[in-house]
Amino acid sequence: MTQVIDGKSIAAGLREELAQQVKALPAQPGLAVILVGDNPASHVYVKNKIKACEQVGIKSFESRLPAQATQAEVAVEIQAFNDNPSVHGILMQLPVPDHLNSDDLIHLVNPAKDVDGLTFINIGKLVAGDETGMVPCTPQGSMILIKSVEENLGGKHAVVIGRSLLFGKPMAQLLLAENCTVTTAHSRTQNLDEVCRSADILVAAVGREKMVKGDWIKPGAIVIDVGINRMEDGKLCGDVDYEAALEIASAITPVPGGVGPMTIACLLKNTVKAAQST
Repeated sequence: MTQVIDGKSIAAGLREELAQQVKALPAQPGLAVILVGDNPASHVYVKNKIKACEQVGIKSFESRLPAQATQAEVAVEIQAFNDNPSVHGILMQLPVPDHLNSDDLIHLVNPAKDVDGLTFINIGKLVAGDETGMVPCTPQGSMILIKSVEENLGGKHAVVIGRSLLFGKPMAQLLLAENCTVTTAHSRTQNLDEVCRSADILVAAVGREKMVKGDWIKPGAIVIDVGINRMEDGKLCGDVDYEAALEIASAITPVPGGVGPMTIACLLKNTVKAAQST
């Protein structure tokens, strides 16, 4: 019988651990969120992150800027949080309005406070296997979910569909660190279905509704569905045909309730790690 990986429960357990770690710190950790514009989804995400901070004892700092804010104005906010000793983590909520350069803004964040793990310093540390760096939250959470099913991943073939800097590339690095053989698949990959069928661990992060069909999945594979798509009836689904996968995979994450809760939990984990390092 296929195991449905309960991201909500595992994230709740991680938050409990973090709450105990926070109590042991000499000062309260602080997470600053910079939100530019009126993207409704971003506002919901920020609200959820602030609520999660409260649950583990992390203090929240917010900077909400209008959609017309300039690059220089956002940069000033980042620098203020860089200079604030009460702030241990800084999150630049994405996406930002089109006139802003999000890459340049992210690289203004002090790498020690870069809880998204997207600055060049932290990317380099991940590739080098330096555990002092910050690991991006969604791949970090996905790895925790995979290891909740099987602790020893050495020698397994992992396929990651997606090559973004935010998820695909760091996910591949984390799997390599666990001694997997890793294939990164993307929009130019030929015979994608065949590539997926070779995977002991299949991770889908492409943002296309139910793209991964049941017959793309190797019997007994662990499937991590990172996608979140809204269907015509308003319901959410992932990048994997969940119902079909339930007949084949050994374990799979649901959407919602799988990877999503772990992303926020790992944001808190990175914030506590940053506070412990000061």
